[in-house]
Amino acid sequence: MKLIRFGSPGEEKPGIELEDGTRISVTEYGSDYDEDFFANDGIKKLEKWLENHKESCEILSKEIRLGPPVKRPSKLICIGLNYAKHAEESGAEVPKEPVIFFKATSAIVGPNDNLVIPKDSQKTDWEVELGIVIGKKASYISKEEAMDYVAGYVLHNDYSEREFQLERSGQWVKGKSCDTFAPLGPFLATKDEISDPENLELWLKLNGEIKQQSNTNDMVFGIAEVVSYLSKFMSLLPGDIISTGTPFGVGMGLKPQRYLKPGDVVELGIEGLGSSKQKVISWS
Repeated sequence: MKLIRFGSPGEEKPGIELEDGTRISVTEYGSDYDEDFFANDGIKKLEKWLENHKESCEILSKEIRLGPPVKRPSKLICIGLNYAKHAEESGAEVPKEPVIFFKATSAIVGPNDNLVIPKDSQKTDWEVELGIVIGKKASYISKEEAMDYVAGYVLHNDYSEREFQLERSGQWVKGKSCDTFAPLGPFLATKDEISDPENLELWLKLNGEIKQQSNTNDMVFGIAEVVSYLSKFMSLLPGDIISTGTPFGVGMGLKPQRYLKPGDVVELGIEGLGSSKQKVISWS
């Protein structure tokens, strides 16, 4: 299934995107896509419910706003420098273990919401990434069993303010957590929708020009390894999102460097996970 959430910010309701692209409301099912939904086998229960109720579900307008497909997860964990060429363009060595940082969940917005350049920002940058959605609590799990804990996948743009991140001392989280810096979606594709998540094309355009184009098979640390690794340092809860890193082509790596300015339009996508578009506006 492809899980969506729709409606005004903060008032989103659950829905489904069907194979033909039609979007329907499943509010009558009675559960949003939150920690409890995933923890209580909500995907399978919703599939069963749809067998008898799909035809009576409200069809949604194609113009309706999409929100993030997971309701405020407990954690949004990111893996840094997980593509070798991106590490190179960042002037860093390929890590021997996954580099971990967090984004504040208050940064999460819908896939096509505006990107707001933060107050005093000079270096707001883009990063197309594959996100993993956790399906059940994971703690000290092996690499071999890790995929059993994955509910699905989502498109993520890991926006970053490079001065905040790299030049202001402290941890990367300062440059990663500004409001609107984590657009997710358009949908969450359940695990059965994606046959090989480590062989997906991903891309990003700035004002119609390709800046990033790669494949998830270039990741240094694969999905099962990342999930298992993180579970050794913290409990992963249902609905948590792990963003698996970005390929080369970010603004910081260009010569000359290029950062976002008001009026820019960023479009990105991953094979099987749809695409999103953010218009860049200034903070006010």
